Amino acid sequence: MKDTPINYEIVKTKIEESKLPSVGKASIREIKRLIDNIEKATGDKYIRMEMGVPGLPPSQVGVEAEIEALKKGVAAIYPDIDGIPPLKSEISRFVKMFINIDVDPVGCIPTVGSMQGSFASFLTCNRMTEGKDTTLFIDPGFPVHKQQHTLLGLKYESFDVYNYRGEALKAKLEEVLSKGNISCMLYSNPNNPSWICFTESELQIIAEMADKYDVVVMEDLAYFGMDFRKDYSVPGQAPYQPSVAHYTDNYILMISSSKAFSYAGQRVGMMVISNKLFNASYPGLQRFYNSDIFGRAMIFGTIYPLSSGTSHSAQYALLGILKAANEGKLNFVEDVKEYGEKAKIMKKLFTENGFIIVYDQDDGVPIADGFYFTISYPGFSGVELIEEFIFYGISAISLSITGSSRSEGLRACVSLVKREQFPILESRLRQFHLDHPVS
Repeated sequence: MKDTPINYEIVKTKIEESKLPSVGKASIREIKRLIDNIEKATGDKYIRMEMGVPGLPPSQVGVEAEIEALKKGVAAIYPDIDGIPPLKSEISRFVKMFINIDVDPVGCIPTVGSMQGSFASFLTCNRMTEGKDTTLFIDPGFPVHKQQHTLLGLKYESFDVYNYRGEALKAKLEEVLSKGNISCMLYSNPNNPSWICFTESELQIIAEMADKYDVVVMEDLAYFGMDFRKDYSVPGQAPYQPSVAHYTDNYILMISSSKAFSYAGQRVGMMVISNKLFNASYPGLQRFYNSDIFGRAMIFGTIYPLSSGTSHSAQYALLGILKAANEGKLNFVEDVKEYGEKAKIMKKLFTENGFIIVYDQDDGVPIADGFYFTISYPGFSGVELIEEFIFYGISAISLSITGSSRSEGLRACVSLVKREQFPILESRLRQFHLDHPVS
C-alpha cells in the first residue's frame, strides 16, 4: 500500500464506488461528492479547491434587509416576474455608479443567480434570428454553461482566448463570426478559471465585432470589481469596472451576488439588458414567443415559465446591499480582497514545490492574484494530476472541462481554503514533490 497523506486503500475504494468513468474528467459537483465521501470515510480534511463558492460571511446588510422583509410578510406574496421596482431602480443605479453606464430600470432584472440569467439568455438569443442558432464561448469558462447548452439542445463553438490576446483576437472573432451562425458570445471578466482580464482595447474589439455581425455579447461579471490591481470600489468615481458596455449596445450583463457580496445561498443575481437590445425587434422571436420585442420575450416568454421570478425576500437582501454600496456605506471590494491575499500565498507554496502557474500572463503582464489560479506539474496531464492529488488530500478540477487548450492544468479556487490550512497544504505539496521528483 502506498504511503500517502490520505489512506490509499480507502481513497481507491471510494473512487471505485463513485462509478466515475474518469475522476480527472468529472464535473465540479461530482468531484465535490467524491471528496465529501472520502472525508466522511477517513475523518481527514481535504484542501478543497474544486468549488468556486464564497468562503467569507454573507453581507450583513443583506441579511438584515432580508430578515426585515420576511418579518413584513413578503414570503406570502408573489414578486413581479421581472423584479420588485425598488430593486430594479437600485440595479440601474449600481451599474451607473460602478460601471458608468446608463440602463433603464426596466432592463434590470433580478434572476435566480447568474445561472438562470445565462440559461434564459441562451434560450432567447438563439431564437432571435433564423440561422443564428449557435453560441460562441470565449474560453476558458464555466463548464456548466456548456452543460446548459447540452440540456437545451443548443449548439456552441469555442476557442481558448489565451492564444488570441490583443490584435489577434480581432482576426479570430472575424473568422468565427463571419460564418453568420453565431447569435451570442459569452466570456467572464475576470475570467473563471484563468483569472485573465480583458484590456480596454480587447473589449473594444469584441464590441466592434458584435456590432458588425449583430451578435449579443453576454458578459459574465461573476467576480465584479475583483481585479485587485485597480480599485473599483468607489461609487461614481473612476476607475470603473471594465465592460464591453462602454463600447456597444448589443449586450447583456450578468452580475452575481455570490462572490462580490458573499450572498450565494439565496440564489439571486442580476441580468442587465441594454436599452437598445431590450427594445429591439427580432421577427424570429415570434416563432416561439408572443412578442418580437427582445425584452418582452425575455421576461414573459422565457423567465416567466422558468421560475415566475426570483425569491421575494432575497430581492430585498440584494436591494439593501446595492443601496449601501451605491451610497458608499458598503465597500464590497475591500471585503473580498482576502481572496487575492490568499492566492498570492498559495501560489508561492505551489511553485516552491515544483508546480507551474499555467495562465501566468495577462496580455504581457503578470496575472493578478484573485479567486482562482491555475497550476500544472511536469510529467502530468491535468486529468492525471487530479487523480493523483486525491490521494494527497488536495482537490481541484481539470482545465480540460473548462474549454481550455491547456490540458496539463488544473483550476484551483482559494475561497474555501483557510489560512490555518496553509501548513497542511505546504506539507502535502512537499510530500507530493518528493514522491514525484522532476527530472
